[in-house]
Amino acid sequence: MPATNHDPHTWGELARTVALGIQIQRRKAQGKGTARQEKRVEEIRAKAQAREDARRSK
Repeated sequence: MPATNHDPHTWGELARTVALGIQIQRRKAQGKGTARQEKRVEEIRAKAQAREDARRSK
């Protein structure tokens, strides 16, 4: 179930995305790479959007 009517993400996906965003910012501050975390965020977003598109096409 989407968190809001305007957002395809569930509450769990939003929480994971925010947590990953925090990790990304922390790693950037330390001078470390963030590609893996950024890829995970994009996968979460793509999955949520695909699910919402499938739901709307019914």
